[in-house]
Amino acid sequence: MSQTNHFVFWSLCIIAWLIFVGLSIEAGGLIVNFFFHLYEPEFVHNLYQKLDLSEMYQASKPVFFGIYSFILIISILKAFLFYIVVRLMHKMDLSKPFSSFVGKQIMQLSYYTLSIGLLSFIARQLVQNLMHHGFVSNNLNQFWADSQAFILMGAVIYIIAIIFKKGVAIQNENDLTV
Repeated sequence: MSQTNHFVFWSLCIIAWLIFVGLSIEAGGLIVNFFFHLYEPEFVHNLYQKLDLSEMYQASKPVFFGIYSFILIISILKAFLFYIVVRLMHKMDLSKPFSSFVGKQIMQLSYYTLSIGLLSFIARQLVQNLMHHGFVSNNLNQFWADSQAFILMGAVIYIIAIIFKKGVAIQNENDLTV
């Protein structure tokens, strides 16, 4: 591998680490927000992202828990998605990239990406339906605004995973014939 490619790969690895840390902090902040909603609701407006769903909590606890569950699951899945990316980048052998480990990790990436997209889409539709029933939730769109992008990206990564799986089979076949 050339010096430039090596530099670009490790630069992308550092960026993936930064994204993973940022998404982990976001997920942790949302978890803290959730518990403050339950135990200290008057302090919520000072917390992370000022995500105050106190009115929703007072109006309907099942709706509050459902919406917050979507928010937490999506944010945790995003952090775990980048954990898989970081783990893949550290364990991948660039001199022989077609390995079963890499194929499995890319397949997992496609599943998690598609899951994030589908859950985001479902949550967005649910929130739009709740708006017709009088629940104000304009500040929630930031959590699932990119659902179509995740669904499309999940489909593309799945196709790449299938191609990678075929590459692994061809490489294993070539290794056996030598």
